[in-house]
Amino acid sequence: MTASVYHIPVMLAQCTEGLAINPNGVYVDATFGGGGHSREILRNLEHGHLYGFDQDPDAEANAIADDRFTFVAANFRDIKKFLRLYGVRQVDGILADLGISSHQIDEPKRGFSTRFEGELDMRMNPMQGKSAKDVLNTYEESKLHRILGMYGEVKNAKTLAQGIVSERMERPFETTEGFTAFLKKYAPKGREFKYFAQVFQALRIEVNDELGALEEFLLSAVELLKPEGRLVVMSYHSLEDRLVKNLITKGKFQGELEKDFFGNPIRPLEPVSRGAITADAEEIAANPRARSAKLRIAKKLGK
Repeated sequence: MTASVYHIPVMLAQCTEGLAINPNGVYVDATFGGGGHSREILRNLEHGHLYGFDQDPDAEANAIADDRFTFVAANFRDIKKFLRLYGVRQVDGILADLGISSHQIDEPKRGFSTRFEGELDMRMNPMQGKSAKDVLNTYEESKLHRILGMYGEVKNAKTLAQGIVSERMERPFETTEGFTAFLKKYAPKGREFKYFAQVFQALRIEVNDELGALEEFLLSAVELLKPEGRLVVMSYHSLEDRLVKNLITKGKFQGELEKDFFGNPIRPLEPVSRGAITADAEEIAANPRARSAKLRIAKKLGK
């Protein structure tokens, strides 16, 4: 399983440059996937070390045979705990590409895509937690309404939630094909595929507790970074990007930026990039999944 087949890394050069790599530093690729970003980081290391995290068992097949690399089979929300097992308490840079990998989308049995027939799973780690099928068949209507509206920004979330509860009484949801056939009744004409994508996104975020995991990861990353260390995060939807942006610019996920007596911002990070960096037209043409990517770069403040 090669990295190029498994996943095409987005904004590879920009991510690597954003880390401002010290050849002898310690770095973390928090979302290893196919290892594309990791391989580029290793090209810039001499005596440094790179730790690659991924909770998906399939990703471990891409682990890099290099003394400077360690694969960690874990969710990035546990980054601090696992690095301590390796005796690491501070690092020079952390990279996270929050997008779902091409491999996960293109593997029918994972249930992430509307394009294939497969079981409604959507777990990043198929060995843990509840599946999308569990969510659809067991969640009460009010909870379905909330996740569809909040995580998928589905306009008719309440009506859809009512429909799901009614439908499952007759036929429990089992497959992606069966579920998308059901969704056609609720999708706006001419915008069916966008509607399917919104609903699937909402389910995936809920199944994997993506926003909760991201908050834990970001707070741990701030603690782990050395002063002047770099945090490079690439997100693909507004909910993720908002959390990343707020932590970098305000020092917290919600609320206004606090300032000290002299009017200086109170926050642990400082933006390096002015706003979000996006892929250029050439990259988007070659890799359409780069279209929605937003890259933010920050450095740790302090002496």
